[in-house]
Amino acid sequence: MPLISGGEGDVTKVFMTDVWLIDRYVGSTQWMWGRNYQGGLGDNTTTSRSSPVQTFGSNTTWKKIVCGQYHTLCLRSDDSMYVFGYNNYGQLGTQNRTNYSSPVTTNPSGLVYWDIAAGFYHSGVIKTDGSLWMWGYNADGELGCNDATNRSSMIQTIGGGSDWVSINCGHYHTAGIKGDGSLWMWGYNNAGQLGDNTRTNRSSPVQTVSTTKSWVMVAGGGYHTGAVKNDGSLWMWGQNSEGQLGDNTTSARSSPVQTVSAGTSWKIVACGANHSGGIKLDGTLWMWGLNDHGQLGDNSVTQRNSPVQTVSAGNNWKYLACGYRHTAAVKTDGSIWCWGLNDFGQLGDNGVTKKSSPVQTVAGGTAWKQVSCGYTRTGAVKNG
Repeated sequence: MPLISGGEGDVTKVFMTDVWLIDRYVGSTQWMWGRNYQGGLGDNTTTSRSSPVQTFGSNTTWKKIVCGQYHTLCLRSDDSMYVFGYNNYGQLGTQNRTNYSSPVTTNPSGLVYWDIAAGFYHSGVIKTDGSLWMWGYNADGELGCNDATNRSSMIQTIGGGSDWVSINCGHYHTAGIKGDGSLWMWGYNNAGQLGDNTRTNRSSPVQTVSTTKSWVMVAGGGYHTGAVKNDGSLWMWGQNSEGQLGDNTTSARSSPVQTVSAGTSWKIVACGANHSGGIKLDGTLWMWGLNDHGQLGDNSVTQRNSPVQTVSAGNNWKYLACGYRHTAAVKTDGSIWCWGLNDFGQLGDNGVTKKSSPVQTVAGGTAWKQVSCGYTRTGAVKNG
């Protein structure tokens, strides 16, 4: 387990405890639905699914899943990592460019991992010793190794060290939080999504303009980024043409700005291609940005430049994920809900009709604990 220090505030309080460490070592099954391009669902086929199917094999020790565009990374309860899906840039880390339609391991030497992340065509992990490693597409420096060479096996970021506690990837950029609460970013920066007050690509980690050591959660979107501080404030930066920064404008920002619905009560942020969402400490769910397919869940297709609450209001939301044009969330009762574009069945409701308000997946039940959205597919982990 990486060293987690307090910095200017205990970084474990909001993110590391309330979100990620919940049920971390509980064995569970893994399910996926939506588009199955190049085996991205991991069910040993390339057939798209409009309702959840279990990943290939009968393993019941899965604990976390993250979806890139068409590739997937998963952690098991022994902290080993498995991957599957599209591998054209080496984003699976298998030292080749071979696609896999069922999970394969990337750690034959028994390496163990703390956190995982997947971008459009790149991936990253934090090992249990706190070091950060990346692989895949690197034309814009998204691997943080000070060059633009693609990698099909892991390489350590220039930042090095052994004090990373969280990693997250946008389409072509990467963000990481260290144990002291500092936030670092690298990769593509066309819209200011690295938050360093420039639009210059970075091939090694740079700290955001807001250099306070108080960050607890970060999420990368298409070309924007969102993050939560340990006081519960929510900050966004990058592309904003569809209002995805939630600051009531459509102006891009190259340094962090607070959402219009400010306050100090946020605990989770999620970013899709052009929309964003967050869960507050009271369990309410809010969304903003592009809404052309109902991905904001407010029963409309109206773009929102500041946060609005989903139609299914309530105060029992605990986990949120945003994809290309769809959204998924888990409630505290363990039920899972999806909304937005559904052309490949990515909502899991056994149809292909888009929804502008949350619908429950066909699998239903109340045993879901974590969800992730890819480009046009969804993956989730459930107890049992």
